[in-house]
Amino acid sequence: MEAKKGGAPKIISSEKEIEVDGHLVLLTHQDKIYWPKEKITKGDVLEYYNSIYNFIIPYFKDRPQSLRRNPNGILDQGFFHKDAGDTAPDWVRTKKIYSESANKEIDYIICNDKATLFYLNNLGCIEFNPWNSRLSHPDNPDYLVIDIDPSEENSFDQVIEVALAVNEVLKKGGIKGYCKTSGATGLHVYIPLGAQYDYVDVKYYAELIGRLVNESLPSITTMERPLEKRKGRIYIDYLQNKKGQTLASVYSLRPMPGAPASAALEWKEVKKGLHPTMFTIHSLPKRLLKKGDLFSPVLGKGMDLRKWLGRPS
Repeated sequence: MEAKKGGAPKIISSEKEIEVDGHLVLLTHQDKIYWPKEKITKGDVLEYYNSIYNFIIPYFKDRPQSLRRNPNGILDQGFFHKDAGDTAPDWVRTKKIYSESANKEIDYIICNDKATLFYLNNLGCIEFNPWNSRLSHPDNPDYLVIDIDPSEENSFDQVIEVALAVNEVLKKGGIKGYCKTSGATGLHVYIPLGAQYDYVDVKYYAELIGRLVNESLPSITTMERPLEKRKGRIYIDYLQNKKGQTLASVYSLRPMPGAPASAALEWKEVKKGLHPTMFTIHSLPKRLLKKGDLFSPVLGKGMDLRKWLGRPS
């Protein structure tokens, strides 16, 4: 890889050590095929993240991550990686945080720069799942998330219907939500909070939103988490609003056929005909250059959810 003057680095070989942000990053096996059908390589993944770096890095900064690694490509199940271990370069920032579920400290990698992003790409990280909160306020998320999670029996048009119902509930209370594709079969709606509330309060608000949506669409939605209780309905997942819980970041690739990516949407786009396969490793960089970062308000000033509760229905 070499950098053109005034431009982004460009991969020119299968294996090379490059200097990024003053650090040496070893890139290996860049010609390895990750998507056999689409002939997309490990190097193509790095090029994608390089091209959208300025758009995606604000959603990574100062956030612990659950990293999904598929070093053998998408036909391999891959695995989730949280602990930096002993092999991370000394310039990679990490933060030890105690995990109650694991009953131990986890040394999370904090991706604040391009060198770290390239290092993680070289490990086989295709998908990135950052925390909802940052290190400066780990118990106070920056946003609330409603995860619209369909069963195999649901159409994407039904997912869209549920997302629009979420938006109606929010608009009635003067709250603005922001929608993105999950990069898989669902949609996510985010509400900016500006770290005003702790996770306990945020989960309460998310559950209330979910129940209001469920009341309006009882035939196709459910609040039941167990798969056997969903009975072909779309699960409105409010439990993503817990410390340490993660979802695929906006603009993250997903290790699935077609190389889809999680894309921020305008609400006018959330309508029949929308499908997550429209946003891929090839199409999303062009979309970002055209539309910019539609999701940026999610990291901005928070909405007043207490005021929303006080509004008449």
